Amino acid sequence: MRTLARRRSRGAGPLALVAAVLGLLLLLAPTASAAGGLDDAAAALKQGRVYVDPAMESRFGQSQADALTAKIRKADKPIFIAVVPAADPYGATTVFTDLRTKTGITGTYGIWSGDQFKARSDKSALPSVNAERIAGASFRSHPGDTEAVLNDFVDTAAPQVKGHGVNGDSDSGGVSTAAIVVPLALLALAGTGVFLLFRRAKRRKEEQRLADLAQLRQVVDEDITAFGEELDRLDFSPGAADADDTQRADYAHALDSYERAKRSMDEAKGPEDVKPVTEALEDGRFSLATLAARREKRPLPERRPPCFFDPRHGPSVRDADWAPAGGAARTVPVCQADAARLAAGQDPDIRTVPTEHGPQPYWNAGPAYAPWAGGYFGGFGGGLLPGLLVGTMLGSMMSGPAYAAAPMMDAGSSFEGGDYSGADFSSEDFGGGFDGGGFDGGDFGGGGDFGGGGDFGGGF
Repeated sequence: MRTLARRRSRGAGPLALVAAVLGLLLLLAPTASAAGGLDDAAAALKQGRVYVDPAMESRFGQSQADALTAKIRKADKPIFIAVVPAADPYGATTVFTDLRTKTGITGTYGIWSGDQFKARSDKSALPSVNAERIAGASFRSHPGDTEAVLNDFVDTAAPQVKGHGVNGDSDSGGVSTAAIVVPLALLALAGTGVFLLFRRAKRRKEEQRLADLAQLRQVVDEDITAFGEELDRLDFSPGAADADDTQRADYAHALDSYERAKRSMDEAKGPEDVKPVTEALEDGRFSLATLAARREKRPLPERRPPCFFDPRHGPSVRDADWAPAGGAARTVPVCQADAARLAAGQDPDIRTVPTEHGPQPYWNAGPAYAPWAGGYFGGFGGGLLPGLLVGTMLGSMMSGPAYAAAPMMDAGSSFEGGDYSGADFSSEDFGGGFDGGGFDGGDFGGGGDFGGGGDFGGGF
C-alpha cells in the first residue's frame, strides 16, 4: 500500500507542477482593470473586443463599445479599435507600435486618442496608407463625434481589410497564452504548436489564393472570350491576294497571343499567374491594331497602353482628362470611343467586375486584381498605373515595381490579417503617432483627394 502511494505521489508530481504553473499564469494573465493601460488594451483586443480606457468611458461608453465589437465580429475582419486618453501610458509617438506589439495580431488598428483619431495597418491586411486615408475621411466627416467616426471607419474599412476576424475564442488569444506556457512548462509541445499554427495560417492563405483565382477566372475568361470574338469577326484571309507577309505576321502573332492566353489561364495556380494572360491579350490586341493599319494603308500605331477604362477596348489612341465623381481630375489613356464619350460629356464605358458588394470598377475590386492590371499596363513603365490609381486600394498596392506580384501577402511576410505574429511585423507600417495634431484638410490632400475610404468615392 505504501509503495502504491509512493508511485501515485511520484506520478502526481509533474501534473501538480503543470497545474501550479497554469494557475500562476492565469493569475498573471492580463485582465480588464480600472487602471487601464497598454496591457489591458492588448488583452481586450486579443479577445476581439473594442477597448475603452476607463478615463474615456464618458466619451465612448461600454454599450457603444459592445455595439462596435458586434459589428466588427459580424464583418469577420481583423480590425482593432482602442479609445484612450492622450496621456501616459499611451505614448503619443509610440502608441501604435506599442499596442500592435503587445496585441501581436496582424490587422488594422484604429486608435482614438484624446480628441484625435488615426489608423495604421499591416500591409497584408490593408495598405497602411489606405487605413490612414479612411481614418482621415471618417474624422473629417464627423467632427467631434467619437461614435460616428469609429463606426464610419469600420463600415468603410471592413470591405477592404483582408484576413479573418478575432472572436473571443479565437486562436490568437490561445497562442498568446501558449507563448507564455511553452517556455515555462510545456517545451515538449512547442514544436507541435508552432507547426499547427503555421499549417493553419498556410491553409488559410492557400484557401484565399484559390478564392481570389476563382474570382479572377471569371473576369479573365471574359477577356479571353472577347479577344477570340474579335479574331472571329476579323475579315482577313492570310491567303488573299492583297495580303502580304507583314500582315500575315501580325495575324499569326495575334493568334499566338490568343493561344498563349488560354494556355496560361489553364495552367494558373494562383492570382499571380494571371499576369501572363493579360500580357498576352494586350500584345495580341496591339497586333490586331497594327494589322488594321497595314490593311488600311494608315501609319502604324504607336505602342500605347490599353484603354484605362476597359483594356478590352484595345490600345488607347490618346490621353484625356477625366475625373471620377467626387475626385480630382487626372489624365488617362483612352480608346477612340471613350474619348468621344468624354468629349460629349458622357460617362466612359468602365469595366466592372463582380465583388461581394456587387459590381465594382476593377480598381475598387481588391488586391487580387493587381496581377490582372499589371499584365495589361505593366509593360508601359512601373509608375503608369499607380499614378492613374492614386487614392484607390489597388493603386496603393502598386506603389512599386512589385505591384504585379502575388497580391495577398506583404513581401517576406508569412502572416495574413488575423494571424498571430507577435512582434514580427514591419514597424514602418505603424510609424507616426499623434504628435502634430489631429487630421486637417491637408492630411490626405483635402478637397483634391479621391474621396473617403481609399476609393474614387462618388458612385464608385
